Amino acid sequence: MSLDISVRSTLGDFTLEASARLDGPLSVLVGPSGSGKSTLLNVIAGLTRPRTGKVTFGDDVWFDSERDLFVKPHLRRIGYVFQEGRLLPHLSVRSNLTYSSWFRRSTGPGPRLEEIVDLLGIGHLLDRSPRNLSGGERQRCALARALLATPSLLLMDEPLAALDETRREEVLPYIENVRDRYRIPIVYVTHSSEEAERLGDEIVTMKRGRIEKVERRVRG
Repeated sequence: MSLDISVRSTLGDFTLEASARLDGPLSVLVGPSGSGKSTLLNVIAGLTRPRTGKVTFGDDVWFDSERDLFVKPHLRRIGYVFQEGRLLPHLSVRSNLTYSSWFRRSTGPGPRLEEIVDLLGIGHLLDRSPRNLSGGERQRCALARALLATPSLLLMDEPLAALDETRREEVLPYIENVRDRYRIPIVYVTHSSEEAERLGDEIVTMKRGRIEKVERRVRG
């Protein structure tokens, strides 16, 4: 399902002016710090409202300045995995995951808890507190929580940036498993060319608030 973006947004001295059609299934946003990658992700999520333009996902129009249309974030059915994981510290891992059921749409069955737990290898973590998880374990649990909300689109904002090399290598295969198993469209932000090459079906290069190039790739 295609994500079509044509927006202009100003935040202080920074201007995002981005236009692209992302066909995924996994689109990686790359570029230097300050190029607008996270800002664009927040525009897609509805956390930032652009000044002008349009954002559509398949047949759904999420933003259209000409029609004064803006769909709120919770109505977009987007899963968002942040760099820090953002698990609720007062709940166990199991409760963090089942909490997602409150946001599940009733339009059809989503993946079962047991299925996601098995896919991401977190069964032994279910009764732990988030405080007792490694960085890699937290990110896998955050990804599980996002998937259990049955998103139509998954956004991942530098989910491995805070991890050392060992933990990054631990988590990457699980992201590949999600990409290949569920085929949920994913927009993934990273500074790592290695992650981009390994994960991306298309690589979107950003610089100074603009999309400079969208490169389709054939993964081996």
